Order: sequence, then structure tokens, then C-alpha cells
Amino acid sequence: QVQLVESGGGVVQAGGSLSLSCVASGSIINIISIKVMRWYRQTPGKQRELVASITTRGDTDYADSVKGRFTISADNAKNTVSLQTESLKPEDTGVYYCNENKNWGQGTQVTVSS
Repeated sequence: QVQLVESGGGVVQAGGSLSLSCVASGSIINIISIKVMRWYRQTPGKQRELVASITTRGDTDYADSVKGRFTISADNAKNTVSLQTESLKPEDTGVYYCNENKNWGQGTQVTVSS
């Protein structure tokens, strides 16, 4: 099993930015078997939404709503996946979760005020 811990959330005004991080830990075998890391977000009354993903090859994918504003990256040496968010909008507000296969972090709250 892989443990995931997110950080970096906070309160920011519209147009601002935040850098979210997710650190993965666990057994070496589980860590090196990771294929894809994902960021999801959950807003009240809505289903959890896939925001961005990155593969071990470095291929990335984004939800249409965040393309051009969010950037996902990975630091394999530190077992960390980051999500750089720019030009934030109030609709980006939610709890952001890191995901790997069936493993989830506890989430980090992002609040964007108008």
C-alpha cells in the first residue's frame, strides 16, 4: 500500500495561485510500481472531479476547466507530485485529493474568494 499526504492548500483571492504537493511513501516495491498519479477535487454537491494526471513517462492530462492554468509535475527522487495552480477562480474551490490506484490522501482545502 502507498500512503499519500497532501499539503499546500489555503485561502487565496481570485487570480491568485497555490502550489499543492503530494508525498508518497510506503514499501519500495509499491512505490516503484506506481504508474499514474492523479489530482482530484471535491466540491460540495458535486462528484469528485479528476483535475490532472501524470504518468511515470511524464505524460500529463488535464480537465478542460483547468487547462492552461494548472500544471502537474513529479519529482521521482522525492516521491512527490505537485500541482501548480494559477489564475484561480472561485469555482476552483474544493478539497484537492492526491490519488494513486486505490490509494487516496486526506485532502487539502483550497478556497478561492471572489
